[in-house]
Amino acid sequence: MIKVIGRVLIKPLYFLLAFMIASIIISVSLLFPNRELMLKVASSNSLSVLGKIKFIASFYGAITTNFTLFSAFYTLTIAILFAINITLLAFYVRRRQKLTKNMTPIFGTGIGGLVAGFLGIGCAACGSFVVTSLLSLLGAGALLSFLPLGGEELGLIGIALLLYSIYSLVKKMDESLVCNG
Repeated sequence: MIKVIGRVLIKPLYFLLAFMIASIIISVSLLFPNRELMLKVASSNSLSVLGKIKFIASFYGAITTNFTLFSAFYTLTIAILFAINITLLAFYVRRRQKLTKNMTPIFGTGIGGLVAGFLGIGCAACGSFVVTSLLSLLGAGALLSFLPLGGEELGLIGIALLLYSIYSLVKKMDESLVCNG
C-alpha cells in the first residue's frame, strides 16, 4: 500500500495536489472558527495589507493553543489522509480514463470518510463545531458530552473511513484494468 502511494506522490503534480488539499483543509479547520473576526480585520482600514496578513496568519498558532494534543493529531491526520485519498482518486480516475471509457463508481467510502472526518474536526474550545451545530438543530447537542471522548470519536471514525478508502483505492489500482473474464 505504501509503495503505491509513494509511486503516485513521487510525481510532482500529484504531490502538489496533495499538499494543496491538505493545506486547504488545515486552513479551514484553523480559520473557520474565527471567520467573523478575520472578515472584520480584512475589511478594516486601520491595518496595512501586511498587518492584515500577519494577523490572519497568527490564527495558525491555534493548533497549539485551542486544540488538545489529541484533536490536533486527528485534525492533521484527517487533512493528510484526505489529501492522499483525493490524490489517489485523481490518479486512478485519470489512469482509468486513459484506458477505458467506462468508470466504475468507487466514490462511496471516500465520501463517507470525508464527511465523518469533516464532522469530527474541532478544538477544545468549540468541540466538533460542525456536529455540534447540526445536532443542536435537533436538540441533541448535549449528547456529545456523554460520549467517552466528548465527540472526538467522530475524528477517529473519519480516520478509519479514510484509511479504508485509501486501502480500497490502492487495491483497485493494483487490479488489472482489463477484464480477466
